[in-house]
Amino acid sequence: MTTEQTIDTLFLEERRYPPSAEFAAQANATSAIYEEDFESFWARNASERVSWFEPFSTLYEWEPPYTKWFLGGKLNVSYNCVDRHVEHGRGAKVAFHWEGEPDGDLRAITYEDLQHEVVAFANTLKELGVEKGTPVAIYMGMVPELPIAMLACTRLGAPHTVVFGGFSADSLSDRMNDMGCEVLVTQDEAWRRGTTVPLKRIADDAMSDAPGVKTCIVVRRTGNDVPMAEGRDHWYHDVRGSDDPASCPPEPMDAEDLLFLMYTSGTTAKPKGIAHTTGGYLVGAAATHYYVFDLKPDADVYWCAADVGWITGHSYIVYGPLCNGATSVMYEGTPDYPDKDRWWSIIERYGVTILYTAPTAIRSHMKWGPEHAAKHDLTSLRLLGSVGEPINPEAWVWYHENIGGERCPIVDTWWQTETGMILITPLPGVTTTKPGSATQPFPGVDAAVFSESGDEVGPGGGGYLVLKRPWPAMLRGIFGDDARYRETYWSKYDGVYFAGDGARVDEDGDFWLLGRVDDVMNVSGHRISTIEVESALVDHPEVAEAAVAARNDATTGQAIVAFVTLKGGADGSVAKLEELRNHVAQKIGPIAKPANIVFTPELPKTRSGKIMRRLLRDVAENRPLGDTTTLADPTVVEEIRDRGQAEAGKED
Repeated sequence: MTTEQTIDTLFLEERRYPPSAEFAAQANATSAIYEEDFESFWARNASERVSWFEPFSTLYEWEPPYTKWFLGGKLNVSYNCVDRHVEHGRGAKVAFHWEGEPDGDLRAITYEDLQHEVVAFANTLKELGVEKGTPVAIYMGMVPELPIAMLACTRLGAPHTVVFGGFSADSLSDRMNDMGCEVLVTQDEAWRRGTTVPLKRIADDAMSDAPGVKTCIVVRRTGNDVPMAEGRDHWYHDVRGSDDPASCPPEPMDAEDLLFLMYTSGTTAKPKGIAHTTGGYLVGAAATHYYVFDLKPDADVYWCAADVGWITGHSYIVYGPLCNGATSVMYEGTPDYPDKDRWWSIIERYGVTILYTAPTAIRSHMKWGPEHAAKHDLTSLRLLGSVGEPINPEAWVWYHENIGGERCPIVDTWWQTETGMILITPLPGVTTTKPGSATQPFPGVDAAVFSESGDEVGPGGGGYLVLKRPWPAMLRGIFGDDARYRETYWSKYDGVYFAGDGARVDEDGDFWLLGRVDDVMNVSGHRISTIEVESALVDHPEVAEAAVAARNDATTGQAIVAFVTLKGGADGSVAKLEELRNHVAQKIGPIAKPANIVFTPELPKTRSGKIMRRLLRDVAENRPLGDTTTLADPTVVEEIRDRGQAEAGKED
């Protein structure tokens, strides 16, 4: 092992939170889980978490860069997520507490209800020509019919792709054409912040560029008039099939049959269709959901506050929780509509015990202030989770104190669309957590940090996160593009998965994620990650959010530009700018002091809440802005550019 490193790591976080004796005593995991043999661990979880129509004969095969899991096994995802719970007498248990955005729009859907709805939707698809292998696209908001449509596809063995309901017509048509979709499921309109989003009209534009789509099923949500093409478009309530489970038995599927494609953006314009298969994906999602969230199916009310249109929603709203027989919350709207306490009222109303959300959402609540959560009884919560990007230590502590009441363990999870399941995470009741650290690889996962030359970096060093061994839910390639799959994930190091993220491992063997390697800045020969500088800025008590980008600099190679939102909507000043620059120098070192700080009331975010650092790099370099179609509010980045130019003018 060598100490050569690829990314300088400078930020030091020393707070520690060991598990309480009370939590450890009831936890699903114990420290012994890390001692379990890799093969026996996954074989055991495949047997305990999933029901098989035919048992698998071979655990896995690994021929880099492709793997196969649970060979010979046959199963059905719809059966595992719905029917078996009804068969075992749990049909009256609530699967989803669904809350629409308009006040009072509530539904409680039991597993028996879910079975009838899935069967009815599957029969509808079948009557419209869908069979095993027929590719189906789903373009919907956060309504119950979205997971119902997904499960109906899995019942028939029809692979699906869910396209996030905030995407444009071009994004939808690109994905449908790439997968060769023949059927589209959508809805008339979606609710968003009290207004409607015209999903069917967007879908019409997409279908005009996707001639392979011959059938469109439209679910009524708002009830407003939308155009319907005769012969192609069908109102779901008009063509709804039989809901008798005997009329549509679940199709036995091979463990390696394609389950779904999840498209993720790449460095080129063409999105990547990440392929996930049936057996390995379901085992991975269910096992991680059970252990990482310490799920007690008969006691917990679980809420993953993501969108089903992303991989987080697939794995930890639909497939993992339903496979485990959980009771979940599903919410249609935004965190701040009609008021900034909407989430906390939901937690109080349903007695939510587990909350899983993104650092960007946590930082938004920080910016709005803790008084909104303080209005509600959040004592039902017993576990908190974080997903989507590295969480700043101060956001972690705010979450712990103001939402978790200093009693709830936090599981800060690292994984990707490509991995299908959580790979690096604390296990509640076992792991001593550290604000900002994802801590340890999940049992059976072999992660490491490599230098540029492919040597493993020692404790304290930064480099590239890699995975040295396959795992059940890993992607089975990029749909229709083997060369791109090999180039993107397997060309940097032979036989080792390259995650594209920077990371460091500390003296205890805990992992700290440093963001995408594209976001590493080269300042005077030091390679500094954006997340460390952002964490130092958010450490300041007046900073609500911060994002960092680099611009070219004739002297230092690159200079750091910070975009900062102050708490309470406060405006910045020259004095505050210098105070923040010095604060970063104190936390990290003078080398990391931002050359510029742009104060802004909002940061540019996608509709899923991720900060679009690519656009901030465009602003920092004074380049024309790239694609802004996926922004929640495209005007934000224009305002930031104007502010940045004004700040630059002051310096000149």
